Amino acid sequence: MSMTQHAEPAVDTPPAPGRKQSDGRTRQRPLALRLLARPEVGVFLGAVAVLVFFLFAAPPVRDGSSMANILYQSSTIGIMALPVALLMIGGEFDLSAGVAVITSALTASMLSYQLTMNVWVGVIAALLVSLAIGAFNGWLLVKTGLPSFLVTLGTFLILQGVNLAITKLVTGNVATDDISDMDGFTQAQKIFASTFTVGGVNVKITVVWWLVFAALATWVLLRTKYGNWIFAVGGNKDSARAVGVPVTFTKISLFMLVGFGAWFVGMHQLFSFNTVQSGEGVGQELIYIAAAVIGGCLLTGGYGSAIGPVFGAFMFGMVQQGIVYAGWNPDWFKAFLGVMLLGAVLINLWVQRTATRR
Repeated sequence: MSMTQHAEPAVDTPPAPGRKQSDGRTRQRPLALRLLARPEVGVFLGAVAVLVFFLFAAPPVRDGSSMANILYQSSTIGIMALPVALLMIGGEFDLSAGVAVITSALTASMLSYQLTMNVWVGVIAALLVSLAIGAFNGWLLVKTGLPSFLVTLGTFLILQGVNLAITKLVTGNVATDDISDMDGFTQAQKIFASTFTVGGVNVKITVVWWLVFAALATWVLLRTKYGNWIFAVGGNKDSARAVGVPVTFTKISLFMLVGFGAWFVGMHQLFSFNTVQSGEGVGQELIYIAAAVIGGCLLTGGYGSAIGPVFGAFMFGMVQQGIVYAGWNPDWFKAFLGVMLLGAVLINLWVQRTATRR
């Protein structure tokens, strides 16, 4: 009898058709739930629904010039909504963003006109002022530990008063003087407030800048170390600091990005209308924050995208202009705004729970 035994070849039993083997530790969620967990998917579907609604309710919307006007209104909101969204992902928000836009425009206008200088001097000075306001908000936040609500509410009130008081003191009026005949105005207008033609339709340059800034913000969030820092400080700043994230730099720089956005929109307003009303801007900060929230950014921080606020701003522009094209009372815009905001908050709450469900 041979002492050597030959082992029978192992036979693998295939799993039953239609069933997957699992070790019980992981489970693949359905594709639909994974897509809905993306912060921008919900607002994209909402934007499509609003567009389809007004295409039927307001036939003028179907015209190319009307759509260009809607995109223009959306871009003036969207350019500011982008840095506001990044700040919210970082766990903070800025109530002074609306009046900071006017502060920027007033600085450029009055400095250029009163000192009879090239308007580009005023533009650069306004940029420095806007960045300084953002840096001040961020610095005070990290040094005192106060909530951003209180810090930026104080800045909001300060800027609102300064805008009115200094404008009256310098110009003797509540509006700045016309700067359209000053050196450098034409060149600056081409950058901030020009119009170009596409297929016979006039399109504002802000639409292009809006999309460029959105693409840049998306790349920063998803492809850079700085984007990781934003998510980290918004999720838990203490844990982020423990793993080496520069929390102070990230917070201050995010507020400065809001300042940059305020400068850019302020320059657009100045070179579009040649003059600035010092009392404007109040309430716009809520529009920017609402566009970011509707776009999927959580007030608690650590979650959101740059694409979502693009669709959020488009919904605002669509509703704002769609109501006019439909011939309705424009006062209904605020009601639509409230409905969209509450709906977005509820959807974001559901999405957050879905994303964290095991």
